[in-house]
Amino acid sequence: MSHPLSETNQGPDARPTTLGGLRATGHQHRSVKAELRDNLLARLRAGEDAFPGMVGFDETVLPELEAALLAGHDLVLLGERGQGKTRLMRTLGGLLDEWSPVVEGCEIGDDPHSPSCTRCRRLAAELGDDLPITWRHRSERYTEKLATPDTSVGDLVGDVDPVKVAQGRTLGDPETVHYGLVPRSNRGIFGLNELPDLAERIQVALFNVLEERDIQIRGYSLRLPLDLLLVATANPEDYTNRGRIITPLKDRFGAEIRTHYPTEVSDEVALIAQEAQLVADVPEHLLEVVARFTRGLRESSAVDQRSGVSARFAIAAAEGISGSALRRAARANEAYAVARVCDVPTVVPTLLGKVEFEMGEEGRERDVLAHLLRLAIAETYRSRLAGLDLTGFTDLFAEGAVVETGELVPGSELLAQVGPVSGLSKVLDRLGHADDASPGQVAAAIEFVLEGLHLTRRIDKDSVAGRTVYGA
Repeated sequence: MSHPLSETNQGPDARPTTLGGLRATGHQHRSVKAELRDNLLARLRAGEDAFPGMVGFDETVLPELEAALLAGHDLVLLGERGQGKTRLMRTLGGLLDEWSPVVEGCEIGDDPHSPSCTRCRRLAAELGDDLPITWRHRSERYTEKLATPDTSVGDLVGDVDPVKVAQGRTLGDPETVHYGLVPRSNRGIFGLNELPDLAERIQVALFNVLEERDIQIRGYSLRLPLDLLLVATANPEDYTNRGRIITPLKDRFGAEIRTHYPTEVSDEVALIAQEAQLVADVPEHLLEVVARFTRGLRESSAVDQRSGVSARFAIAAAEGISGSALRRAARANEAYAVARVCDVPTVVPTLLGKVEFEMGEEGRERDVLAHLLRLAIAETYRSRLAGLDLTGFTDLFAEGAVVETGELVPGSELLAQVGPVSGLSKVLDRLGHADDASPGQVAAAIEFVLEGLHLTRRIDKDSVAGRTVYGA
């Protein structure tokens, strides 16, 4: 259960400012892991989303994560790049109490009920119930560090502070210690990104944190009990040649949870729609093309699957498509920018750096992407428009008509070339624009049908210098 004052909307100014006042409210000490457990249980019982913004993990990753948190385990999130490991790690801070009391001025956020650092224990002995306290928001109790090869023990755990020594304290005085990020995360969550990049001798410094829950700094006889949840992320060791998690450290984590890319096309589309910052209207059928394109890359033998194809690839593709549509709207003086199929190939060259190909594919990278993109458009066409009578479109070309389009051809020009077409209303209905389609969305639907008919070999197409002619 949440404790008094922990989840109210009162700001810290309305809360007790001394230990005695805190005790009078009935507030009791809880460890961070007990706090997380209680708040997670409350959300589960209320049917609330404990990890907002996570897509595609409901039946796989999240049940394992919930079990690990309820068990009080430190954990490693293991998975390829772009699977949402950091995003998931950051959501854990939302399970902490909104406000929590700490000893005023304490570098490591000591709990007023049971202070652990030398300074706070001395103040508690001197002041008793008059010990001053302040309140920290949950956002201040999550600390994140990107592990890099140059990270030192001092960065993580701490070191002697020469300034404090110069002020007259002796080297044997524990108050000469400058605390690192881990002790400063006391009473909170410490997230360590890319753990294998941490030098092995530095990983050893985390042994005590995970097992004995304390830290050791240089030659000090300093035992500082820590109360925190340690969460790390890592890529699979068979891919990262930069380093590995040493076996004794892996053994000290309570849980290792594997993440994954979305398993359903609908989840991939939802993820793109949630994360992409679109500067133009990108119809959902084009988001589905991007999703299928990304999934095709993840299944292709031409791509190094050990590195994975990040969700950032799909997000960047959708954003690039919207940028192409906005460029056309500006150049053609269109009032409203709507993306079309012709915008999709324009972003392929900008995405090459996000994919690692197998050694034998050198020189063929663009061809591989172009082929998989055609497959993605054809699959989306069949998924969206299967079973529709499209003879109205094919008859148009049987009579000798040609339709010219391209990345700089405005939608109004495309609509004028096609004119009224039998079956267009049903196409718009399938694409989610039954009653309110704008001219730009109608043009996008028509071009999608034309490209689908070409890919299924029902009409011809010729492409030259940024222009595409259907029926040529």
